[in-house]
Amino acid sequence: MKTIELDDDLYFYIASQTRHIGESASDILRRLLEQPARIKAIPPASVLADTSPAEPQPAAVGEALTRLLASGALQQEEKSISRFMMLLSTLYRDDPAGFTQATEIKGRKRVYFSQDPEALRASGSTTKPKPVPETPFWVITNTNTSRKQNMVAQLMASMGYDEALIAEACALV
Repeated sequence: MKTIELDDDLYFYIASQTRHIGESASDILRRLLEQPARIKAIPPASVLADTSPAEPQPAAVGEALTRLLASGALQQEEKSISRFMMLLSTLYRDDPAGFTQATEIKGRKRVYFSQDPEALRASGSTTKPKPVPETPFWVITNTNTSRKQNMVAQLMASMGYDEALIAEACALV
């Protein structure tokens, strides 16, 4: 599998063409470009015959996010900033350790996330930092919706969320 870089607008267009949760970017592009579906290899018989008992799995990362998206609570929220903060809070609840990667997401001149609101204020004159509810983090809020979507997409990607879930969440910011 290869990795390519896309402009944000192109990425969000591709993501907006998702037809179902779990559809990969490759599947979406194949459909849009009218290319044949990729034939997946059949696992060897030894893998299929494995009957060892499954170990209990920990709660899946993304469980709280999936519940939030299914609940319709984001869609009911009128203000973009409220949806943004609700989403960030949920991402933290899903994976507090993974959320720490948010501090690596930066603009050309601005720091977007920090545990210190002064660090955010120092990165620009009109950042309007606000605490992310129920977390030790602060986020700048004086950005347009597209930038907020980009921040969420970068954070979710760094936390390991799949592309379809990222697209669904970003569409609701």
